[in-house]
Amino acid sequence: MKISDIEIYQLGEQAGGGATWASNSIILKITTSSGVVGFGEAVPTLRVQPVIQSLKEVARVYSGKDPLNVVANMHEWHKHDFYMPVSFESTTAVSAFDIACWDIIGKQFGAPIHQLLGGMTRSEVRMYANGWYDDCVTPADFGTRASKFHKMGYSALKFDPFGVYYDWIDEKGLDLAYRRVKAVKKSTRGEVDLLIEHHGRFNPNSAIMIGRKLADLNPLFMEEPIHPDNLKGLRKYRKECNGVKVALGERLLTKEAVSYVLSNDLTDFLQADVTNIGGVTQAIKVCAIAETYGIEMAFHNAFGPIQNAVTIQLDAVIPNFLIQESFYDCFPDWKRELVYRQPPVENGITKVPTKPGLGVEINEKALEKHKAEGQEYFNPDEPVWVVKNTWKNPKGKAVE
Repeated sequence: MKISDIEIYQLGEQAGGGATWASNSIILKITTSSGVVGFGEAVPTLRVQPVIQSLKEVARVYSGKDPLNVVANMHEWHKHDFYMPVSFESTTAVSAFDIACWDIIGKQFGAPIHQLLGGMTRSEVRMYANGWYDDCVTPADFGTRASKFHKMGYSALKFDPFGVYYDWIDEKGLDLAYRRVKAVKKSTRGEVDLLIEHHGRFNPNSAIMIGRKLADLNPLFMEEPIHPDNLKGLRKYRKECNGVKVALGERLLTKEAVSYVLSNDLTDFLQADVTNIGGVTQAIKVCAIAETYGIEMAFHNAFGPIQNAVTIQLDAVIPNFLIQESFYDCFPDWKRELVYRQPPVENGITKVPTKPGLGVEINEKALEKHKAEGQEYFNPDEPVWVVKNTWKNPKGKAVE
């Protein structure tokens, strides 16, 4: 069996704000000489065109290869791509190929991916909601929306309460963030875990101020509190905010980078992303590395339904599972169309699919229907990595 055909789909819709996770997808389809088809997904965040070009480069290595040889194929790409260890475009492209190959392997042997990785440790996966707070600006906005998702059954919510602040934050911003988080805690009667998203955007001193301010609200973790390239600053944060749990990992591109972070005690929870760490082949290794340090996994999962499907397959296997990010109830309809009968989140839980490969069936008509081209939407007034219409602070009486 050889890889005989490779197709790349750029998908999207018109977006009226930030939130790249909602408006773009990059899907890979691999067909083998025996007719077995596998699907993968790459990360689009303001990199759609470079990632597509990188997928075309990886295709030159994978074309004609046996998709069952996932380790050898990835090693071959590593040999050819001089900058792979430090190139996001490279690692996300090869991750998409690896995911598609594992989908093929599962279909070839009639088994879901989790059965090929060691079997099922859990049949249900606890999910936390993200993306739920679009258009939320005041503390009351956050509280009202949080109550809605709590009533839907979610027992954990992640959100960014920092508005327009970037790199630094002042006392006014600290107070506003505190009241936003407190409003979520109050509206959910203290019954949900609070996951505080920083988006890796603060300098050490500002992040430390935030950590100390929010500590008494008992968040489950602070996600990426420091700029990701400032490891010395992260060490300072760990020392000064002792007792505040840290989660990070979505911007770690190799198992070696993960090993460095864990061996230096820079995080409490690991949020590797299967779509840029090296697909299933590398993700399962990363989970094992984390396990040796007693670190629990909370995979990053913000882009699309194929990423979601393969991530849940991994969650089913690993013993060191903490919780899983989910945009399921916040995805636009067109993204939901990409997968037939994707298992829903019900009462904060997703059941692990047991069909071969990814466990879900791809709607190829939807791939054709939602094709896009060119650069993705860019909003100069709101970064693509924030949830839509939250890059603002309230004014006047609306602050209350």
